[in-house]
Amino acid sequence: MNVEVGSGVMDIRIALTTTANREEADRIALALVETRLAACVNIVEGVHSVYRWKERVEQAAEVLLLIKTTEDKLSSVEQTLKTLHSYELPELVVLPVVGGSLPYLQWIQTSVR
Repeated sequence: MNVEVGSGVMDIRIALTTTANREEADRIALALVETRLAACVNIVEGVHSVYRWKERVEQAAEVLLLIKTTEDKLSSVEQTLKTLHSYELPELVVLPVVGGSLPYLQWIQTSVR
């Protein structure tokens, strides 16, 4: 299950964000997939976050999105989050994919182009 550098799929990325509720998560996920900015968005409910915001420690129930995309689509993914997200500062953390099922990674790449 190794991906070779020359295979053309090394630009696959997993972008993470959290949302305030399931409705917001659904709206963002559908927008990303319908506009081909993501091949797939996993919606994970039941996330409990503890974080510092404006010098206070806060806690919140959130919904996590795992966005499967490519490096060249990240700026458009970020712009979509800024447009559709209810948070003043939406989370966007991007992880490189260093391996996986080559057919699956190729599907991601094909789906977002």
